[in-house]
Amino acid sequence: MGIISTDIKQKTIQKEVSLKGVGLHTGKEVTLTFKPAPENAGYAFKRIDLEGSPVIEADANYVTNTQRGTCLEKNGVTIQTCEHVLAALVGLDIDNAIIELNDTEPPIMDGSAKFFVEALEEAGIETQEACREEYEVTDVISYTDEESGSEILVMPAKEYQVTTMVDFGTKVLGTQNATLNHISDFKTNISDSRTFSFLHELESLLENGLIKGGDLNNAIVYVDKELSPSTMEKLKVAFKKDSIAVKPNGILDNLTLHYPNEAARHKLLDVIGDLALIGTRIRGKVIANKPGHYINTQFAKKMSKLIKNERRNNVPKIDLNQPPVMDVNQIMDMLPHRQPFLLLDKVFELSDNHVIGQKNVTMNEEFFKGHFPGAPVMPGVLIVEAMAQTGGILVLSTVPDPENYLTFFMKMDNVKFKQKVVPGDTLIFKCSLITPIRRGICHMQGYAYTNGKLCAEAELMAQITKVK
Repeated sequence: MGIISTDIKQKTIQKEVSLKGVGLHTGKEVTLTFKPAPENAGYAFKRIDLEGSPVIEADANYVTNTQRGTCLEKNGVTIQTCEHVLAALVGLDIDNAIIELNDTEPPIMDGSAKFFVEALEEAGIETQEACREEYEVTDVISYTDEESGSEILVMPAKEYQVTTMVDFGTKVLGTQNATLNHISDFKTNISDSRTFSFLHELESLLENGLIKGGDLNNAIVYVDKELSPSTMEKLKVAFKKDSIAVKPNGILDNLTLHYPNEAARHKLLDVIGDLALIGTRIRGKVIANKPGHYINTQFAKKMSKLIKNERRNNVPKIDLNQPPVMDVNQIMDMLPHRQPFLLLDKVFELSDNHVIGQKNVTMNEEFFKGHFPGAPVMPGVLIVEAMAQTGGILVLSTVPDPENYLTFFMKMDNVKFKQKVVPGDTLIFKCSLITPIRRGICHMQGYAYTNGKLCAEAELMAQITKVK
């Protein structure tokens, strides 16, 4: 389906920046503040108006409602209409940011992402040390909603691209397309495309009091039916206008279109914002036919799950017959362990942020004498220990005299065992840094594979200390 690549540095903002406005659905004044975030943090919303300032990560699995925008909910705390803010972050190629809010909903501003883009540019963009994970699409992945006829697919491409095709079955809007071939063009071509609605939708929203913050400055209204005198009066009151008329192009006369296909461009903006909820950047071309928040977020959930599985089952492709980067003698020069506790035979790859090692499991292992006689299985704790020794090579390679250091565990998180390991198996270990090594502390994600499958995984933290 795809491969995980890491060759671009992550980015955040240099300083915090705030903007104020009104929430579209709540009608309340709200302040939004963008703040820098550490590497690998991704995007997270923080509700500073609530006790404990709860955080809701921008994650497709927290989507609860897509009726009038994408709504996230975690532990009973909600964020409404998050897509325009997320689109601005993706559009400016920012990986990590905290979005603080003092209400449930970001300000709608003019119904586009333009003001969020301007605020983020004012804050400045900063390159970080860690590399960004990108999911490089190698096969077509699609999701179809039979009920609405909407479809989204992603296909291989050299960079992230998006095409949207909209058709609402109305004469006034017709069929429209929009394409973004380079994310660097988002600011110029997409960010100022405003949200829109149809008159028939607006009538029902006005009846139900659902657009308290919506005035005619932040929505294009397509008139898809005759404007009755009673509706005209309601619109005048709702939008505080003395008169309202329909333009020749079929929209209310509150504003002028930025582009003839502004609706399709805004749908593209929504797709980018909703697909930010995947949590991993995509290298591929997204084609969305009749997109909407429901199908966008369903597709984001599918991609998120697929990438998670792919990451775990991303068995390193190494030629066991090639000369290793380090053989067992070179490993013993670096690690203090000796038989029967040395659990690493070869190292095949070693970079600044990852290491791949190998262990041949044989019946001669000491631990098989007692675990279990008659049905030998390698103890899970020793698989994790072998993984940690592989990670030890990574952290010790950062000092000029590794023989003078010892590596100690600080913690292990999310340890899982998937397959048993028995005599005759070959274990392949991959450890990658989660954050850069600082003060001799190494925080890494470790995976162990055997027979082409993931057999164990763990998040490890270790520290090297000099032998006195």
